[in-house]
Amino acid sequence: MNIEALASAAAGSSPTAMEYVVAVMGLLGGLGVLLYGFKVLSESIEKLANDKLRSWFGKTSATGRFAGLGIGIVTTTIIQSSSATTVMTVGFVNAGVMSLTMATAVIMGANIGTTITAQIAALSAFEFAAFLLPLAAIGIFMDMLSKNDKVKTVGMIIGGLGLVFVALDVMSASMSVFEESPLFLEALKAISNPFLLILIGMGFTALIQSSSAVTSIIVALVSSGNVIIGDGGNSVLFLILGTNIGTCITAILSSIGANKNAKRAALIHLMFNVFGTIIFTIMLLIWKDFNAVTFQTWFAGAPATQIAMFHTFFNTVCVILFFPCINLFVKLACLIIRDKKDKATGGKEIIDTFLDDRLLQTPAIAVMQAKKEIARIATDAEQTLKKALGCFYAKDKTEATNVREHIKKINEDSRKATQFLVKLSSSEVSYGDEKTVSAMHGAIADALRIADLADNMVKYTYHYVDDKLEFSESVIDEIKVMCGKVDRLFDESIRAYSDTDVTAVVRAEEFENEIDALRKHIIDNHIKRLNEGKCQPQSSSILINLVGNLERAADHILNLAHTFD
Repeated sequence: MNIEALASAAAGSSPTAMEYVVAVMGLLGGLGVLLYGFKVLSESIEKLANDKLRSWFGKTSATGRFAGLGIGIVTTTIIQSSSATTVMTVGFVNAGVMSLTMATAVIMGANIGTTITAQIAALSAFEFAAFLLPLAAIGIFMDMLSKNDKVKTVGMIIGGLGLVFVALDVMSASMSVFEESPLFLEALKAISNPFLLILIGMGFTALIQSSSAVTSIIVALVSSGNVIIGDGGNSVLFLILGTNIGTCITAILSSIGANKNAKRAALIHLMFNVFGTIIFTIMLLIWKDFNAVTFQTWFAGAPATQIAMFHTFFNTVCVILFFPCINLFVKLACLIIRDKKDKATGGKEIIDTFLDDRLLQTPAIAVMQAKKEIARIATDAEQTLKKALGCFYAKDKTEATNVREHIKKINEDSRKATQFLVKLSSSEVSYGDEKTVSAMHGAIADALRIADLADNMVKYTYHYVDDKLEFSESVIDEIKVMCGKVDRLFDESIRAYSDTDVTAVVRAEEFENEIDALRKHIIDNHIKRLNEGKCQPQSSSILINLVGNLERAADHILNLAHTFD
């Protein structure tokens, strides 16, 4: 698009039809570049802040409300989208790792964090913004010419920010054509009904699914000072109020198919913005010159800054008003979305996974959750192995059948975890996280092998009972000692896996060596008893295979400790 041509068209008395078409194309192109610029900016900052994001969200279950508020503000500032933060929060609630109370605090923080976008957009109205346009080229050259991963990421942050200013500049130039159109200007002035303006803001934001983008468009629209919406007073503020409700559609759509608490989190996001909009709408209707005596006075001659400041003011005031009422929001959400009575669960939903596809929007958090999920699956597999051995000791075929149901569930959970990792690999993950994801595939395979060995124990139980075999108490005691070592090995291995604890790895290796020695000791003792006629020859294959399987299980458990070596 020729920006100079648009500018010259604006100087004329009446733009032609073709100039209108070119202006619309410029607006759409600018919008596309704006959204892409924010995407590049947010993904690059997120990649740079990977460890911090993981650290913050890893503590959400233990932190207080103020910490949740801070997490919401900082995370949304980083990823440049309150919708993304809220969707991620819905995912955390759905996975059972964040309470509704904490989720509400994070959502409130996200509403403040998202206002940074409008502040960035408002900078484009200042003359120095022209010097920010080359950031796009500087950032791209840093990415192309550097071989350092961190430098390339910083380059993409700079490039993304530059693209935002390029987009705003293109949109403002395109808008200059419409500023010379009496029909367009009169149409904007004619839309003065507050409720219609709120609906327009809601609808446009719901369509684009980004209040940040819509606010940036409004900033570009009024930045020259020639475009007046409605009566020129509070009218433009009603548009901003509408965008805050419209942004809730993303979280609401995301909560479809989620559990009740996740739906409640999305509802709380909607209630927060609706209640805030109602309060401010009443205030603006009563105080008709609110904008004139506040933002238009404080930031005279800078309409873009006026809008950005009101956006920040609105969300901050709403948080101040509603933050003390978090429990009330939670109770109201629970009252609207009720629990169904279920005698088996006491009306509570059973959440047995740390995974949720909503978390894929923030790969750093998704990696953290995948790591937790695989630790849970591995723990399930080890516990199932213990149950299978318990059935062997008790000669209990009935319970052994139930163990196989547990094994089926472990296989299904492993399949879902693998699918999640595949999706995660296709997203924008850092080089370090790519290695982590690859290592986790191996951890899933080890957990599955432990479950398979538990199934072998079930088979040995069937043979033990059906073939009427007998094992002396000393043999059973030796197996129990070996099983106890396996338990200790698992505790150290899962600690090494979850906390990257090097000392736990050393202890795990020591236990694994002891298990190897125990296997040899048990088999040697068995052969000795066979020679002395104290054991049945028919029991040999079962005993040798059982302790051999326990040793193999120990090998796979030790692999978990070395997952991230």
